[in-house]
Amino acid sequence: MKFKYIAIAAAGVALMSLSSCKDFLDKVPDTRVDLETVEQLRELLNNGYLQYNYSTPCELSSDNVIDNNAPDPDGVRYNLPSYAATDDQLFRFEDVTMGMGSDTPSGIWEGCYRAIASANAVIERGTEMSEQGGLTNDETKKLSAVMGEAYMIRSYHHFILAQVFCMPYRGPELSKSCQGIPYITKPETTVKPHYERGTLAETYEKIEKDLELGLKLIDDAIYEVPKYHFNRAAANAYAARFYVFTRQYDKALECANAAFNGSDPATMMSDIWANRGSMYYISDIGRYYTSMKRANVFMDISTYSTSSRRFHGNRYTCNRDARRSTIQGPGPSWEGIKFKNSKTGETFSMHPGFNGLCGTAGKAEYGSYFGGISSEQFEYTDKVSGIGYAHVVRLEFWAEETLLCRAEAKLFLGDIDGCMADLTIWDAARQKLGAGESYSFKPMTRELIEKFYAVDQGDKKYKGFGIVKPIHIDEVCPSDKYSLTDDKLPYMQCIQHFRRIETVHNGMRFFDIKRLGLSITHHFGRFNTPYTLKTLDARYAMQIPSEVISAGMDANVRPVVSKKSEATVEASGSYILVK
Repeated sequence: MKFKYIAIAAAGVALMSLSSCKDFLDKVPDTRVDLETVEQLRELLNNGYLQYNYSTPCELSSDNVIDNNAPDPDGVRYNLPSYAATDDQLFRFEDVTMGMGSDTPSGIWEGCYRAIASANAVIERGTEMSEQGGLTNDETKKLSAVMGEAYMIRSYHHFILAQVFCMPYRGPELSKSCQGIPYITKPETTVKPHYERGTLAETYEKIEKDLELGLKLIDDAIYEVPKYHFNRAAANAYAARFYVFTRQYDKALECANAAFNGSDPATMMSDIWANRGSMYYISDIGRYYTSMKRANVFMDISTYSTSSRRFHGNRYTCNRDARRSTIQGPGPSWEGIKFKNSKTGETFSMHPGFNGLCGTAGKAEYGSYFGGISSEQFEYTDKVSGIGYAHVVRLEFWAEETLLCRAEAKLFLGDIDGCMADLTIWDAARQKLGAGESYSFKPMTRELIEKFYAVDQGDKKYKGFGIVKPIHIDEVCPSDKYSLTDDKLPYMQCIQHFRRIETVHNGMRFFDIKRLGLSITHHFGRFNTPYTLKTLDARYAMQIPSEVISAGMDANVRPVVSKKSEATVEASGSYILVK
């Protein structure tokens, strides 16, 4: 009788609804918007950027975090919970099967293809408008710029997908034997369409084609707030990054210079190091660091993300060797500047610019974070109930990262002096500290770089804390024109070190690990179980989401591994200068 009652009740509702059926059928059966004007196309691209954050999966897969539950050299360990089960899988370089949120591989996959769908809708409709004619000169010019942004969006989000889910680019020939990702160029018009992954070579060819199309068309004049979009500086910064990753260094140099647009990069570096004393809350540091008023900011992206919560005093944090090789570790010009932890008594080298900008959550021993990047901006939907959305604003393209791209391009083009000049600009900006502060920085010289980043090839002992690691860029992406010779090696070590510091917490370190062929080891749990990611390991490519595999797409190839073998906020400013 229970099921019969439900059926009758449902039938009754249906009968009562017949009177309004005609009105319902007269309406458009979905919420799509007809794209009729160029302005509508421009506005649609506001949704054309990744709303999720790739920093969490990529940081957990890098050498920027450690497991606090694993014993340190003194046997000290903690019993901290993981923020999510996916974090455990990512830290162990395993395929993620236990989460589909915004800070997971599934979130990256969905978010990128959602942005690509917006770009494709604009490109298709914009092409139709252009072919139909009838636009004014101003509309034609505006449409061209809108199309340029759409091509950049399509190129960049496929680029992110390739960095996360594919092996590193291996050159035009070797990449033909690597799996690519589906390169979508048309809006979906069928249910459950089938896409081929193609090769990595094909993926990069299409990324570059869209990138070049976009660069020709970008025009800042169409934007109300250019730094939320692919403005010309951001577009060229992306191009410089792409060409460095594909070892096209002549093009990388050209695009990096175009991003600076004739300005001296030294005048475009962040001034947060000199102004850190005026900031009290971690959120203040984050807002200042990503503020569009800063000359170094080329483009920001606002994401739904809890990434900053994950690395603040939880199980996986920037601690021990990870901390000492990034935000609280030595560097060529600041190695002799020592600080002391006022609580633990530990003495260590640290760049003084980070003092006051790094915070800790829970016990100081759990790890630290740089507040500029790892900062949450919370959007309340109900302040009384205390609910809303967690946002992390990503500094997606900025002058310092582009400068380091240019330094790498100059190095492989044989201009070591030019490379040194760019490294010196990066270093000098961090020496401009607050009034009355005085520290004994060493002058940046070639001799200093070659000494600090020296590699003893005899016993393979590399610089402490993992600052200096064997670089296998020539093995990953062989080049007939460029190779990492011994005279270039110390400078390449410096570049990867500076890039690691510059991009800490934002996920790009994982991209550099892959393209440079670095090997890293994570120690997991109370038994310090090692999980090693070796050069060109198949797990360089994160597994595509399980729901996508279930829908019929080919998974990333995985080796068979034996179960018995090794699996292939406290107040800041608590550090006292030691005179």
